[in-house]
Amino acid sequence: MTTAGRYFQGTGRRKRAVARVRVTPGAESMFVVDGKPLEERFPLEIHRRSILQPLVATDSLRRFAISVKVTGGGVTGQAEAIRHGLARALSNLDESMRPVLKKAGFLTRDAREKERKKYGLFRARKKQQYSKR
Repeated sequence: MTTAGRYFQGTGRRKRAVARVRVTPGAESMFVVDGKPLEERFPLEIHRRSILQPLVATDSLRRFAISVKVTGGGVTGQAEAIRHGLARALSNLDESMRPVLKKAGFLTRDAREKERKKYGLFRARKKQQYSKR
């Protein structure tokens, strides 16, 4: 079965960020996030390195055209959501990559979210200071 012309999807989530990742094998190698090149959308090296970790782990850095649409959250949350979605898309593309991605922890969704503010409190758990006198 040929994979030319087909694409593989993966949805990644982190905090409030959601990334829809589309991986196209056999196409010209490029990485586009929200219509912009990766370097333009994520100027910090730490975010780009985080995003590219699944490709480095599976030794497939320049083999695919990757298109991403990401919404919500902050820059770091979006970068980690893209990493999660990219790992899921790669595992859909080739099942032999799954053990490598699983061992590295890229397929596990980080469930930590911000706790909601409660009525009568300043934040989720911050109360008014108690004064004895």
